[in-house]
Amino acid sequence: MVIPPPPKPGRIINFLKPYVLQIHFSNKNVSVQLVHTPTASVASSASSQAKALRPTMENTRDVAAAAKIGNILGERLMLKDIPAITVFYKKDQRYHGKLKAVIDSLREAGVKLI
Repeated sequence: MVIPPPPKPGRIINFLKPYVLQIHFSNKNVSVQLVHTPTASVASSASSQAKALRPTMENTRDVAAAAKIGNILGERLMLKDIPAITVFYKKDQRYHGKLKAVIDSLREAGVKLI
């Protein structure tokens, strides 16, 4: 009698990091998008280029603008029932300034970081 091998588990990436936050800073703007990795689609995004946000912001590239973008994205994630995300930033980016403002405002909005 031959015993079949056990079934293989599903891909681990589907369970560990389903939502990854990607942050991009240019000389003029701040943009943040949340990517659903199993389907490779954008779940939500926010940018300082939006026409509705430009009149309310004094400057579109400073720390205050980054904090406001993080807060807006956090509210959008809570409306879509996305409780936890993973943050992805490059090796040369340090956790201070605009990056810290975005991540801290996401935490204040109620999003958990994995």
